[in-house]
Amino acid sequence: MTEGGIGIGDRAPQFELPNVDGEAHSVGEPRGDAATVVYWTCNHCPYALAWHDRLLDVARDYSDRGVRILAVSSNDAERYPQDGPEAMRERVEREGGWPHPYLYDESQDVARAFGAERTPDVFVFDSDLKLRYRGAPDADYEDPDQNAAWLREALDAVIEGREPERAETPPVGCTIKWRG
Repeated sequence: MTEGGIGIGDRAPQFELPNVDGEAHSVGEPRGDAATVVYWTCNHCPYALAWHDRLLDVARDYSDRGVRILAVSSNDAERYPQDGPEAMRERVEREGGWPHPYLYDESQDVARAFGAERTPDVFVFDSDLKLRYRGAPDADYEDPDQNAAWLREALDAVIEGREPERAETPPVGCTIKWRG
């Protein structure tokens, strides 16, 4: 994992970021959600694109179970304009909307605070916003039948008040495109 950032059992760093529609979304004090998922993604990474539909399906499948999901792009939009706010908004519109917000971390401070490394990099928090799972959505980005199994296992455990069997897996994907 990256230097800095958070580990299993740590509290989610507080942040507020804009969604593609301009509305701000934040993580701070617990708000009564059964679980909160924050994951890093972008518009160009083949790994993020391969897992994209599975992650949207998780958002749809768990929304009625009290799970809040936020997707974040922290890539440097100057070097990667396809990952900037306008391209993000266009993508969400082209896809007919997403079942969760798609936030832009222009300063990259949120990615640094979390220790996010890749797209995707998934963080699952319990109702107290303590980290319970961090890593890849499932074992194989090339196999849609995996259906984000690791993420689903972690969410099921957290919702049921259990520790996930697998608390951490290596995130797999493109590195976050840092400035400089």
